[in-house]
Amino acid sequence: MGTILEAFKQAIILIFSFDPEFYRIVGLSIVVSGTAAVMGSLIGIPVGVMLAEFDFKGRKTILTLTHTFMGLPPVVAGLFFFLIFKRSGPLGFLDLIYKPGIMIMVQTALATPIVAGFTHASIEGIDPRLGLQAQSLGANKFQSVLVKMREGRPGLTAAVIAGFGRVIAEVGAVMIVGGNLLHHTRVLTTDIVLQTRMGNDAYALAEGIVLILIAIFVNVLLTRMQAERGRNEIEKRVTGYPT
Repeated sequence: MGTILEAFKQAIILIFSFDPEFYRIVGLSIVVSGTAAVMGSLIGIPVGVMLAEFDFKGRKTILTLTHTFMGLPPVVAGLFFFLIFKRSGPLGFLDLIYKPGIMIMVQTALATPIVAGFTHASIEGIDPRLGLQAQSLGANKFQSVLVKMREGRPGLTAAVIAGFGRVIAEVGAVMIVGGNLLHHTRVLTTDIVLQTRMGNDAYALAEGIVLILIAIFVNVLLTRMQAERGRNEIEKRVTGYPT
């Protein structure tokens, strides 16, 4: 017990020492996972809405693949991207392997099905009469979909949060395509593995604490933004003016 408390104490000291190398790793983690979550949302939300609102050939197949890839093992995704982008691979000439760019790509691939699946479920759960009512008032199909998306904003927010949670905690894929190179591709999750293996418990614990704090901050931020938008919309409907 004393060893754990001592490691926790050293971890707190390390966090507040503002060690440049430590926060370089933190910064790269935020950039890689944050960018992947945004890209995954920009792709996943439209795909989820399309699957929920439009009937087209191949829809069931795409939906099945989306649900399947929601549980895609990260190491499998990492292996696929590695084989494609390694020096001898078909896209090896792009020289992306062991660079942050490909780490963002593989994490985007992991986040997109999660966001799309949650979005689909959210929009599907909305009363279809809402869209029909909008169309009866003169809205076209696109506008009626926007009305349903507005109604389903809590679900869409949850989709983004789930996508970010998927990538911020990911280890295997970024380890394979990024290589965990110091000053280049080392992020919090991969360095936690390395530091634990080296016996640097306090350093690994400090990184774990920061990782949890980042996840909490993003979740609280998105949730508060959604709550604030909802409150403003209610006040606008009641008073005509958002606060």
